[in-house]
Amino acid sequence: MHRNSHAIFATITASTLLFGGLATATAQAAPAKTESLYAPSALVLTVARGEDPLTATVERAVTLACAPTAEGTHPAPAAACKELAAVQGKFSELTAGPSNRTCTRQWDPVVVTAHGVWQGKPVQFSTTYGNACEMAGSMNGNAVFAF
Repeated sequence: MHRNSHAIFATITASTLLFGGLATATAQAAPAKTESLYAPSALVLTVARGEDPLTATVERAVTLACAPTAEGTHPAPAAACKELAAVQGKFSELTAGPSNRTCTRQWDPVVVTAHGVWQGKPVQFSTTYGNACEMAGSMNGNAVFAF
């Protein structure tokens, strides 16, 4: 199986930035407590060209952490976290409902992915759209993949 080195590199880089920053902050903070008030929610979100999430070329990638506060490289972390909380982290429900957008039938596949942890549970999500217009229409104005 051939894996796209760009997609893997982008995911690793984004994860390193997110978790590396957290490790640095922890090293300077007071000693860690054994229990946290918040379950961890830290994700790497990508938008890539191609059909398969393993071979698609990543065009954009952001980090999103939702607990204890909304932050990351996502342009609207608070809105994205609020939307994810409303669907209990079920990414497939973000695209529920019909789209009012009219798109061409051009085949230029776009794949969106989410990897990480949502409220303490591992998350691995991907879905492929026929083109960017179909993706935008399917999102119904949601902020999660609007970056």
